[in-house]
Amino acid sequence: MIDPARFLSDLRRLRQYGAHGIGVVRPAYSKPDLEARDWLAGRMADAGLTPRFDAMGNLFGLAEGPSLLLGSHSDSQPTGGWLDGALGVIAALEVARAAREADGPAISVVSFQDEEGRFGVTTGSAVWSGLLPLAEADALDDHDGVTLGTARTVLGGRVGADVDPGQFTGFIELHIEQGPTLDALGEQIGVVTNIVGIRDQVVTLTGQQNHAGTTPMALRRDAFQGLSAFNTRLNERLRTVVTPQSVWTIGHVAVAPNASSIVPGQVRFSMQWRDGSVERLRQMAEVIEATLSEVAAEFRLGVELGPLLGLEPVAMDSNLRARLEEEAEAVAPGRWRRMTSGALHDATNVARLMPVAMLFVPSIGGISHAFEEDTAEADLVAGLRVLAQAAGVRG
Repeated sequence: MIDPARFLSDLRRLRQYGAHGIGVVRPAYSKPDLEARDWLAGRMADAGLTPRFDAMGNLFGLAEGPSLLLGSHSDSQPTGGWLDGALGVIAALEVARAAREADGPAISVVSFQDEEGRFGVTTGSAVWSGLLPLAEADALDDHDGVTLGTARTVLGGRVGADVDPGQFTGFIELHIEQGPTLDALGEQIGVVTNIVGIRDQVVTLTGQQNHAGTTPMALRRDAFQGLSAFNTRLNERLRTVVTPQSVWTIGHVAVAPNASSIVPGQVRFSMQWRDGSVERLRQMAEVIEATLSEVAAEFRLGVELGPLLGLEPVAMDSNLRARLEEEAEAVAPGRWRRMTSGALHDATNVARLMPVAMLFVPSIGGISHAFEEDTAEADLVAGLRVLAQAAGVRG
């Protein structure tokens, strides 16, 4: 039988790795990330599982024989919340532990690496699923120019043999909602029907660095003014092709030389868009590219597009989803709903290999990817119970 106190204790312990006030700073391959993974490996061993790191640093706790795989990720955003990913890993550990103690079904656990995208989009599970070859992943770099291949060297002797996905019968991921729906409606559980698709690309606009006091406005090739115009026009033009559920974000901007008395000669920024329709994702890409071309010509800027990364929309497995829905009604009668995931998760990549399903618990105030991220303990435990019972373990 699951032990909520043990589960909450482990969840709080994981919070200590990279703790920063009420949040965590635990990016992929950082010292706190590796310390957390080493601790998790020890807890997996204590639970009777065999811990194994693969070449990417994905950490598996393997049961013997065919098993159901549960988990999520334990890396964080550069400044992140304590539950994003961590909840799914610790809940999986508790379910696996309870199953072994009760001589129940075989449950394996995983903490995927770099889900938060320091080097791309859900990079660890993308490599494990075969979507992204390791050699290509190694060439990806972060915002500081560090390549993934270089970052992986910190794994050292932790790396073991590859983990064969054929030993798993399916994958279920518990996660915080990271949005306001469940919290606003006073509901405890969301059963995911599908995960939206995502496109992510780095764009570089290059103009001419020049003196801010002597260069006339009409003669400037100001890269930042190009970005400003692009952002304004994009917001207007995308509205003709999107739905209220479509989203797009310029989330990271680097201006060079970033000095108050110099006309910016270059700006490098991230361009990300998400939607549940492949066709709409394509239409959004066309609008983005056309708007970039127009702005570049008008402001006399060069345009460089980085690799287009992304994942397709994914529907959850009907059988696993039905099990989650049944247990959601048992644990939170009348206080659960079916819902789309607007956030990206490792389940998207794992769906290439096996049946997958997801469930959500509320995020207080809808806040995530921020230090203030939190969920009520009662809701955390409710999510654990649904996960355990859907996996065939008494909750």
